[in-house]
Amino acid sequence: MRVVRVTADLTVPDLAEATAFYTEFLGLELEDMGLDWVTRVVAPATGEHIQLLRRDATGPENPLLTIKVDDVEEAWAIAQRRGYEIVHPLTTEAWGIRRFFVRAPGGIVLNIAQHHDPDA
Repeated sequence: MRVVRVTADLTVPDLAEATAFYTEFLGLELEDMGLDWVTRVVAPATGEHIQLLRRDATGPENPLLTIKVDDVEEAWAIAQRRGYEIVHPLTTEAWGIRRFFVRAPGGIVLNIAQHHDPDA
């Protein structure tokens, strides 16, 4: 398993207000994800980004980071083998992500995810 991207997930009470702050004040660009509970703002020059979310659609709590990996099944197996607390089970979400949540040392919740290809 290899990490391919790390994204900060910021919990905000008002998506519109937070989006306006990051786009209008900081000049980040909105990347519409087509979901009403999460959005992404992106630095135009670098592609670095932040996800803003109210409440995760299916997870029991919001993650602090999303870690995209090249093999989520392997990540899941390693987490289970090591006895890490699984906060949200390995799930294929309707929006095209296969993921699970794991609690890291210190209590931080990580969303371990991979884009899901339904035809694969």
